[in-house]
Amino acid sequence: MQIIGTVITGIGIIFLFIGSLGLFRLPDVYNRLQAGTKCTTLGAFFTIVGVGIMQPDWLLKTLVIALFILITNPISNHALGRASCKSGVPLCDRTVVDKTKNFEKCRPIHDELEGDGEIQ
Repeated sequence: MQIIGTVITGIGIIFLFIGSLGLFRLPDVYNRLQAGTKCTTLGAFFTIVGVGIMQPDWLLKTLVIALFILITNPISNHALGRASCKSGVPLCDRTVVDKTKNFEKCRPIHDELEGDGEIQ
């Protein structure tokens, strides 16, 4: 079980490393969120499950933690992306497709402000 746990933990470390490279290499917030979400979710999942396999007494606890990460990490990154969109963070100039223009709900927040500064 030690070897299997070590291999799974190693896979998680590779995903985490690739995600960290994506944070440095990608040009804007939205692309960085994508790299951060996919790689860190899988990286943390595999790392935690690998530790659970290496330490069978911790397996149930690590599975609960891994499930929590699988659920909350994409949701929190979606909230960050939506907040970036609503606050008017621009896309990279090399972006080819911008589908956020099709969604009324993702207008920048300064478009929703009226003269008194309240959101309508």
